[in-house]
Amino acid sequence: MPRMLDVSDEVRSEIGDDEADRLLGGDRAPDSYECTSCRTPGDTHAEPTSTVLFVGDETAVLAFAHARCVPSQVVPVAEEQLAGAVRSISQSQPAAPDLTVPAPDFAVPTPDFAVPAPDFAIPSQGAAGAPPQPTAPGQAAILGITCGLVLHGKVGHASLVVEPTGPVGRPGSTSGEDEFLDLLQDAGFQPVGDLDETPEQLPGWSVLVAMGKLHAILQPAAAGGSTGWWQAHQPLQVTDAWRMAASQLSEVTMYAVPAGMVGRQPREDLLRQALERAVALGQVVAASLPLAGT
Repeated sequence: MPRMLDVSDEVRSEIGDDEADRLLGGDRAPDSYECTSCRTPGDTHAEPTSTVLFVGDETAVLAFAHARCVPSQVVPVAEEQLAGAVRSISQSQPAAPDLTVPAPDFAVPTPDFAVPAPDFAIPSQGAAGAPPQPTAPGQAAILGITCGLVLHGKVGHASLVVEPTGPVGRPGSTSGEDEFLDLLQDAGFQPVGDLDETPEQLPGWSVLVAMGKLHAILQPAAAGGSTGWWQAHQPLQVTDAWRMAASQLSEVTMYAVPAGMVGRQPREDLLRQALERAVALGQVVAASLPLAGT
């Protein structure tokens, strides 16, 4: 019985025609798998399945996902995160064949603008990450990320609120002026006028969720494909409600605000109130980002 596998041109170019043909022929693909996006069972014989290649500095891993969850694609991942994903996949899919392939020899393009990510934990309420500490003079800003469900009308959307610890300027700028929102608007994010409205989807950007954990926010790479705009130091567990909302809609809403605008909010109702105040001040930009999986 033929497999219902999709191997994108991007994945095929990385793994080679021979490996791609073996996958499509069934020699190198499992009969069943745990979807690396929604973490529910999948069957390569019965439902369309995407092949997703995760590329680190030294290794690459081929994983499987429901086609309805994520398309077949190549996703750059930090080597230490990839090692953790390999362990997780091996534990959850003991019967799957070894699909680790050598990483291609290429350089990951540098993002147009990016700031390093802090370590943070998502509390049991699922509303907020640990608060970023204020940036000392002369230090680079880091990003704090708050996870929670934000209602758009009556529908809860999995959301990320991104807030730097201090001003973020353009590359080479020494003025100290905060251009964080301007940079994001240059990238296609739009000002928010009504929190109940779902922002437009931003092509090329995505949110990487691996084995039920938040790994990264990806942006388009200059040479094609995707590259990390923000990456967690360690994959971060998200709540089941957040993950289910993201999976059902196949997207995550990303809001961005200037430093000190929202802060740490321990509950989702307080998070919404803080966002509404920021919206009233014209200090929020947003976009809907497709959900990517590992």
